[in-house]
Amino acid sequence: MIYLQLFWGFTKVGLLGFGGGPSMLPLMQREVVGSGWLSDEEFLEGLAVGNALPGPIATKMAVYVGWDEAGPLGALAALAGVIAPSAGLMLALAVVLIKFKDSDLVKGALAGAKPAVVGMLFFVAVSLTPGGVRHWQGALLAVASFAALYLNVHPAFVMIAAVLIGMIWLA
Repeated sequence: MIYLQLFWGFTKVGLLGFGGGPSMLPLMQREVVGSGWLSDEEFLEGLAVGNALPGPIATKMAVYVGWDEAGPLGALAALAGVIAPSAGLMLALAVVLIKFKDSDLVKGALAGAKPAVVGMLFFVAVSLTPGGVRHWQGALLAVASFAALYLNVHPAFVMIAAVLIGMIWLA
């Protein structure tokens, strides 16, 4: 049954996708594209739409994929799958982290996790580049977006500008 497949697929993402939404994307891409729910290009389109909206990307992608596959109930199944593990684990982990936050083991674990998240984000960016940057105008827009973020322009303004530029310049 598709609802259980969506729930389980996104539960795996929720359980195994460490570091938050963006670092979950390689696992989510593998799960979604590997299951045949979306192609790489459709995944990238959903990611683009999701990044144009506020909120966590993992939940937006779950709703997008679930709706595409099975309508409103599919969206709810995928959303429940991606949220349930992190909500339960975060409650349990918060208790432990608050109690042992000064422990060298906890500090070491966090120090090891941060570079891994950066590497995972870099992997997603590199793997999605061929589908997202197809010509020199797209490359210029990607560089300009990066520069704007580097200069502390709010991501919402970067996305709005990119959408408007795309409507005019890349249509």
